[in-house]
Amino acid sequence: MSASALTVEPARAAIDALRTPTLLEFGTDWCPHCQAAQPLIAKALAAHPQVDHIKVEDGKGRPLGRSFTVKLWPTLIFLRDGREVARLVRPQSESAIREALAAL
Repeated sequence: MSASALTVEPARAAIDALRTPTLLEFGTDWCPHCQAAQPLIAKALAAHPQVDHIKVEDGKGRPLGRSFTVKLWPTLIFLRDGREVARLVRPQSESAIREALAAL
């Protein structure tokens, strides 16, 4: 698994062009919901080393988050060949994340 936290978000076209299974995570470092989800995400991803993990700092007016209609943090978008196959908003369990990863 490669993980990268981005403050400069990629263009939507770059996300759409991805060919590897990817977890796209929208949120912020200061968000308590995002902080609570981090151990759940890490545990679920540990069993999926082939999945890239891209963390995008989101906020009002950020184009990538708006293009995915992100309204709450964290929002996890699971991509296969650049296309959304699953989405979780404020995940509460590792098992929910594992189920979404299985769709990849």
